[in-house]
Amino acid sequence: MLRFDGVSFHRGPEKVISDVSFEIRAGEFAALLGENGAGKSTLCRLSNGLLKPSSGRVTVCGDDTARTRTSVIARNAGFLFQNPDRQLCQNTVLGEIVFGLEHVVSDRAERERRAGEMLAAFSLDGGRDPFGMSRGERQQVALASILARKPRMLILDEPTTGLDYRECMTIMGVVSRLNAEGTTILMVSHDMEVTADFAERALVLSGGRLIADGPVRRIMRDVKTLDEASLLPAQIPALAVSLGGVFSDAFTVDDMTALVERANATRGEAAR
Repeated sequence: MLRFDGVSFHRGPEKVISDVSFEIRAGEFAALLGENGAGKSTLCRLSNGLLKPSSGRVTVCGDDTARTRTSVIARNAGFLFQNPDRQLCQNTVLGEIVFGLEHVVSDRAERERRAGEMLAAFSLDGGRDPFGMSRGERQQVALASILARKPRMLILDEPTTGLDYRECMTIMGVVSRLNAEGTTILMVSHDMEVTADFAERALVLSGGRLIADGPVRRIMRDVKTLDEASLLPAQIPALAVSLGGVFSDAFTVDDMTALVERANATRGEAAR
């Protein structure tokens, strides 16, 4: 779905991305991690053609982003900005969702059907003015307008920033279901709990370089890599590493609960 081959990107004299190579395959759910200024948002914009590499090559579904119009790339790769206000332009929620569909779906009934699905998925009122809604609600409107187009891949730049728990779970629930149905996900996140709960793979950036790429369970326990990227692991993996022993493989609350219950049972049998 997405391939970086030796990609670098310069902003003036500054090298923001340095010789990055990786592949995202169909159906994956990958999280892009790193501290502020690591180059995550730049990498996202390189991933859908909004930025062109200074050197190297980026392809989306086989299309070279340096030679393909961004509007063509957008048919396969939906992009959610970190700030939803950068992509909202209509006076109603329904109008916002339909606006994007008008460029890809000619049949009016089909546009209305897809828009209705998105309104229901996010419990949105189609008649509301997006700019009178909370930031979290505007984020949901922006995502709904993208998902209505049914892209094969979603690139999400900090989709849960500034959201309350309910809004976060609404967005991540929809994203997770789409991934289960085959949509490829690349998600930038500062929230390690969300990353641990939903992503399967983690790519870690530091200073514009890709310093680690692997299963989230392994990356969360890689203290050296996390320190280099100025990241802290999610709470359960951090506790597991701290406790060590039989608890070292715990990754979720259920894992930890099962291990504690097993340890208590063993202790009870020994006492008898």
